[in-house]
Amino acid sequence: QVQLVESGGGLVQAGGSLRLSCAVSGRTFSSYRMGWFRQAPGKGREFVAAISRSGAVTYCADSVKGRFTISRDNAKNTVYLQMNSLKPEDTAVYYCAADPDLAIATIRIPGAYDYWGQGTQVTVSS
Repeated sequence: QVQLVESGGGLVQAGGSLRLSCAVSGRTFSSYRMGWFRQAPGKGREFVAAISRSGAVTYCADSVKGRFTISRDNAKNTVYLQMNSLKPEDTAVYYCAADPDLAIATIRIPGAYDYWGQGTQVTVSS
């Protein structure tokens, strides 16, 4: 059984920073490609960032490029999302996701991931 637990969300002013963490238990963490998604009220789940198994390759949505950074620590079974220069439009519930067999072509598609966390709320005030 794979479990993902996000933490680090909260309320921050525009221009501020937050770091989200996602701790993964279960099968070998280094065998998973990992992703971060977000969902604002009334909207669908949106790709934010993803990272390869080794951490050597990362992918980011255009809306967060240059502001958000995804990273992972395979020794700690944890993936991170460093969020800088936050904007009110970044307000959403943020989810981490994992999949051991994810194809690169589907890394931005929520339905391609097998495992999800419960989400953590990020609210950015103007």
